[in-house]
Amino acid sequence: MTGRLNSAQPYAIGLFRIVVGLLFACHGAMSLLGAFGGVDGKGGTAATGAWPDWYAAAIELVGGSLVLLGLGTRIAAFIASGAMAYAYFKVHQPEGLWPIENSGEGAAMYCWAMFLLIFTGSGAFGLDRLFAKRSGAESRTAADQTPVTA
Repeated sequence: MTGRLNSAQPYAIGLFRIVVGLLFACHGAMSLLGAFGGVDGKGGTAATGAWPDWYAAAIELVGGSLVLLGLGTRIAAFIASGAMAYAYFKVHQPEGLWPIENSGEGAAMYCWAMFLLIFTGSGAFGLDRLFAKRSGAESRTAADQTPVTA
């Protein structure tokens, strides 16, 4: 049983990354572009350049999209995790100690989900793996064509 679960791990991580990235990007699109009803449910968006709302939305949209695609996953997840930690401690935590009482569950969950992706990487289905395979094949091809002199 453990062997089967271990062999499926890259696929589970890949699906986890896709879902978390999609939800995170949608949250940013809602705040930045007014998608899905916007911030206030009436199409409102974060004012351009407004600190920290606009920057958080940009990190959510771009970082979530990169995580979704599995492109630069570790770096994007690092930045996103830090942004969510900042959001939790600066926006939510002053309102109460526990996430359930300060409405910080989302920020805390995204922070820890992205933190996990820093260490696991993109898993299966990511563009990171596709480019790594391609660059590995190119380097092997180049090495095969290098003349050997003795």
